[in-house]
Amino acid sequence: MPELGAVTPILRIFDIDKAHEFYLGFLGFAVRWEHRFGENTPLYTEIARDGCVLHLSEHFGDASPGSAVRVRVVDIVALHRELTAKDYRFAKPGLCETPWKTREISLTDPFSNRLHFFEEMADYRRR
Repeated sequence: MPELGAVTPILRIFDIDKAHEFYLGFLGFAVRWEHRFGENTPLYTEIARDGCVLHLSEHFGDASPGSAVRVRVVDIVALHRELTAKDYRFAKPGLCETPWKTREISLTDPFSNRLHFFEEMADYRRR
């Protein structure tokens, strides 16, 4: 029987410095690899933090700005504390409880992509 693996979202970016400031500096991801077909060509890169892997692309047509990604988190309260302590100029994340029994931090990157970090509340975890 076939088995599906992890999903790797591709998010469109337009400015490498802003992408690095947000994803590496603020969110704590690290670059795994970068690729260009040549000098002065768009960047395609993989970044990761723990088990979360994202691809960022400057290539037209790879993805649409304004995409949304949900990322499961263990200890979202600690993540919230970490992010707010950085006092990032362009995002002051809140932590909210949803009607569907999760705690969530929602952020928008500099390219209008939305990232929703979530943790299911203890009394609602799926088995």
